[in-house]
Amino acid sequence: MEQIDVYSWPTPNGHKVHIMLEECDLPYRAIPVNIGAGDQFKAEFLAISPNNKIPALVDPNGPDGKPIALFESGAILVYLAAKTGRFLPRGDREKFDVLQWLMFQMGGVGPMLGQAHHFRMYAPEKLAYAIDRYSNEAKRLYGVIDRRLAASPWLGGKEYSIADIATFPWLRSWQNQGIVLDDYPHLKKWFDTIADRPAVQRGVQVLAELRKPITDDKAREVLFGSTQYQRR
Repeated sequence: MEQIDVYSWPTPNGHKVHIMLEECDLPYRAIPVNIGAGDQFKAEFLAISPNNKIPALVDPNGPDGKPIALFESGAILVYLAAKTGRFLPRGDREKFDVLQWLMFQMGGVGPMLGQAHHFRMYAPEKLAYAIDRYSNEAKRLYGVIDRRLAASPWLGGKEYSIADIATFPWLRSWQNQGIVLDDYPHLKKWFDTIADRPAVQRGVQVLAELRKPITDDKAREVLFGSTQYQRR
């Protein structure tokens, strides 16, 4: 089997796909896209990821035997689940249970925790309103997950799935989100169980040695300034 190319960086969205590839034991090559240096705006990356976000994936063995390029981490997880028959149930009821929690991660957990990170850690001004708003939203989302896991062993139901794979990386930086993990005992048990999985441990190390703290003005401008909004 030819290897899959994953264009990525060691962020929560990148690690989702790294973990999935490891869990599925698929051959792949991780190609770094240094988002602090502006690699995400290069024409060759935009050709496969028009929203200039990592990760993106190129599989030389697509559904019709031809190469396929995909962007959006949630779509990539669904694709890999379909390709391998793993981590997404086949029955409609069970499948949609998983997909609703995947969408919860994509539409809520990722964007809101990303804002919490930004305003707590990276914003040039410490805006109390923004910090309170997104820190409180983080706590609310952790509460939603904790209540779900009080009633279900995994987010999507009885089995570990792409919903868990998608959500776990976003919660690894719980301290930076203003969270006390012990306040969410069901979530903490789930988190620790996932963290112990060998494939997860391998996945979160992919490209990890390349990531450096964001301290210089150039990286801040590339990530958060006007460079983001230039028409391409």
